[in-house]
Amino acid sequence: MNQLSFLPAIIFLLIAVWFAWRYYGLRRSIKRAAQSVREQKKGLPHSPEVDELFSAIESLKTTFNEKLFALNAGNERLATMLDQLTDGVIIADADGRVQFANPAARKLFGTQQPLQQSVAQMMRNHQLIEAWKRCQQTRQMQIESVELPTRKQFLQLTAIPDKHEGGSLLLAQDLTHVRRLEAVRRDFISNVSHELRTPLASLKALTETLQNGALSDPDAGPRFLNRIHTEVDALTQMTQELLDLSRIESGQVQLNFESMSPRKLIYSAAERMKAQIERANLKLIVQCEDGLPAIHVDKGRLEQVLVNLIHNAVKFTKPGGQICLEVEAGDGGVRFAVRDTGIGIPSESLSRIFERFYRVDSSRAGSGTGLGLSISRHIVEAHGGNIWAESDEGRGSAFYFLIPHQM
Repeated sequence: MNQLSFLPAIIFLLIAVWFAWRYYGLRRSIKRAAQSVREQKKGLPHSPEVDELFSAIESLKTTFNEKLFALNAGNERLATMLDQLTDGVIIADADGRVQFANPAARKLFGTQQPLQQSVAQMMRNHQLIEAWKRCQQTRQMQIESVELPTRKQFLQLTAIPDKHEGGSLLLAQDLTHVRRLEAVRRDFISNVSHELRTPLASLKALTETLQNGALSDPDAGPRFLNRIHTEVDALTQMTQELLDLSRIESGQVQLNFESMSPRKLIYSAAERMKAQIERANLKLIVQCEDGLPAIHVDKGRLEQVLVNLIHNAVKFTKPGGQICLEVEAGDGGVRFAVRDTGIGIPSESLSRIFERFYRVDSSRAGSGTGLGLSISRHIVEAHGGNIWAESDEGRGSAFYFLIPHQM
């Protein structure tokens, strides 16, 4: 056989050997590169294929690290937000075991180690548990509100199904403050309506009486007109005090602070009320501790507080009684006091007398709008201080407020 006939086979064999050698060489290089990548070593074998592969691996590694960093940063932000959230967040698995509970949830339900507890063990309220069960059964969001009388709390639970894992996300909100504000709003509207109804009804009756002929009566006409004037003054005062209270509560009142001697402030208020005290046949005593430091206050507003307190003392102290104004060093500030020997305040009412329109009982109501003490409280708190009252029913009352040295 001619040797030339074997030449194609030999060439093919040589090419096959060369490709095989290249293949096994490349395979060995890839193995070494992979091992080097795993061991984070340098000194990789150099070849175009390996360099390209290593470049691709490094690119994937960089992309992976960037995504991992972004994921970790997002998780940290989410964890911080959940920790600071005032609403309770609970994640439960399909079996009802708690897998996560933020600090607010632990505080709301009074548990420190809720993980792996059941939802029922953590919540301990059948209405909330039933809402969670309905969510698990129907796979629909459920909302339930409950009152906890023992803790004087209103809670709202929102149960949201987890469609991927079969568990649920529970959001618990403390609505106690919201409910309290709603109650205050209702009481305010009711009280305003009640306070306006009496003078308006009186004005209507007086006007109709005058229209029916009393206006021409030389005795009744002027008397009824004076009563109308009194009722209009009362309505004007109430309107002004409501506006003052609204502005103070909303922070719209700008206080004009100045350095002021406590002695000068208390004697100024006493001088303003001196004539009224004398007309009521009461004795006024003013006592001021020596060496008191000046305080940084709005003179007009703080004098208004003293006048309100003195006016109440006059109103509820019988003739022959005594009113004492005192100012002395207190804990961290200067303490003012207005004491009287009047009819006193029942102990169960002391915590409510600074509420708007609050009246202890009808025998104490007298004249006025019932807003003076509420306005006084807001003015004192705007100065960074606090106000309170003490009383021995039947023997007198004492109102105190403390103004700090520095605002």
